[in-house]
Amino acid sequence: MSLIGGLLIGASTALVLVLNGRIAGVSGMLGSLLERDRSDTAWRVAFIVGLLIAPLVYRNFGGTLPPVVLDAPLGLLMVAGLLVGFGTRLGAGCTSGHAVCGIGRGSPRSIAATLIFTATAMITVFVTRHVLGV
Repeated sequence: MSLIGGLLIGASTALVLVLNGRIAGVSGMLGSLLERDRSDTAWRVAFIVGLLIAPLVYRNFGGTLPPVVLDAPLGLLMVAGLLVGFGTRLGAGCTSGHAVCGIGRGSPRSIAATLIFTATAMITVFVTRHVLGV
């Protein structure tokens, strides 16, 4: 199943690039929906809606979704979400834009951003689990 999912992600990002000339970066799509006077809102909304309903479609065709388990307090999750949002603005994009699309295009900036995302995630997990014991 993960191979099929990966192929669908790759195909959708390639189609967005070929058909719209845009990078399929989810944080950029969401951020641009908050701006006024956008003439290209329809495809962005369709992409985001597709991300949200895809698990429901998968389940309706007999797929089994894994259970959602949150092992952290709600406050910590909210702070983490805000930090991720801040990081995507600071890094001029998120993992979908840089890692999935940018590396595929051979963008040095995206390769550097993805290495920084990954290193930061590894350090964060180490510190929170092994140093702070959260």
